[in-house]
Amino acid sequence: MTNIAAGSQTQTPAQVERQLKRAKKAALAAFLGGALEYYDFFIYATAASLVFSKIFFPSGDPTIALLASFATFGVAYVARPFGAVVFGHLGDRIGRKNTLVLTLVLMGSATFLIGALPDFNTAGYWAPALLVLLRLMQGLSAGAETAGASALSTEEAPEGRRGFFASFAMSGIAAGIVLASLAFLPVAAMSEADRLAWGWRIPFWLSIVVLIVAYLVRRSLEEPEVFEEKHDHGELVKLPFAQMFRTHPAQFFQVALMSFETVTNTFMQSFGLAYAVSVGVPASTMLWVSIVGNVIAIVSQPLFALLSDKFGRRPVFIAGVLGSGIMIFVYFSVISTGNIPMIFLASTLITAGTYAMSNAIYPAWFAELFNVKVRYPGMAIGLQIGILCAGFTPLLGTALVGAEKANWGPAAWIVAASSILAVAGALWARETNKTPLRELGNPIK
Repeated sequence: MTNIAAGSQTQTPAQVERQLKRAKKAALAAFLGGALEYYDFFIYATAASLVFSKIFFPSGDPTIALLASFATFGVAYVARPFGAVVFGHLGDRIGRKNTLVLTLVLMGSATFLIGALPDFNTAGYWAPALLVLLRLMQGLSAGAETAGASALSTEEAPEGRRGFFASFAMSGIAAGIVLASLAFLPVAAMSEADRLAWGWRIPFWLSIVVLIVAYLVRRSLEEPEVFEEKHDHGELVKLPFAQMFRTHPAQFFQVALMSFETVTNTFMQSFGLAYAVSVGVPASTMLWVSIVGNVIAIVSQPLFALLSDKFGRRPVFIAGVLGSGIMIFVYFSVISTGNIPMIFLASTLITAGTYAMSNAIYPAWFAELFNVKVRYPGMAIGLQIGILCAGFTPLLGTALVGAEKANWGPAAWIVAASSILAVAGALWARETNKTPLRELGNPIK
């Protein structure tokens, strides 16, 4: 059977309907998987900002404790490239579906166990050690999740709509952030004693619900036909990771540069929250700020992806990245003043506007830069370069801003500099929105 994604002109109505059904199912699986992965990932970011510095480390200087807490947040980003290598290899060897089920279970298990950890008063230095171990497990899983879901959604999408269908992985991430923020709202409203004693654990335990739903959907997926063709004809390479570097070195570095666009969201969700609380903005208010922006982003990201299907990946991506690099100065400026309506407005314009523009594009664009035989590791590993740096930007921002709360400039420049790197990668990369699926990437013999 000819795949509609190949751009065939001989599709029967039944074939078109079957392909669309598969594309929708893949997009749903990407959405649910993204929601779970980033619910788990960002409840950690929230807890690191509000709780962990007080329960997993020795009492003393609160700035030092917060730095230690953000360091544990960052270690997952160290693990993510290793997860990208391991699961990227498996994704191009045993298939997208099976690999995505593995990453899902790993993330869900680690998150649930974090909620069961003893605190420093109970276990001493074993407490932060176990926290780091489970955080590393989260990082291994997250290192391959987005790339796998994006590759699968892109390969299943109808011709001319790859950006739209792949963007649902990003809408799932926005939904996960919303769920994480909602889960922490009642925790933030608790007395500090209850919050530190047991309240913070509840959001981690609730992840089991999303895990079950996402697992059932992913188990029912089929492998993309373009992958099955290579598998059935014995055309898959034995070491996709090594082959990718031999055949797609430029694409790898292009993705690595463009991946710095992720710094914006990571920085806002972690450092931005901690900074706002430090200048007197209630934590619950900042959680609502995140909720509003990400609820709108769930809808706006597929719309921006549709624009990229029509007008090209590059112009939409660059417009979004440049917008975020400029708006981040407005964001920190209004936080420093404590003007709540302006904080909502600035954050929403970034989260659902400028950041959503670039974030919605990369799942399809990054995947399209690589040949199907090396697509999973190429996207997964390249993406982790910028994400690895993003993971430590809250630590860097905390160190640069220090106790001088009016000194928010260095924090904004971290995001602006990252945006410049992402634009450089986008200008270098080829435009792919009109390229047929089977012609994507460089040839591999």
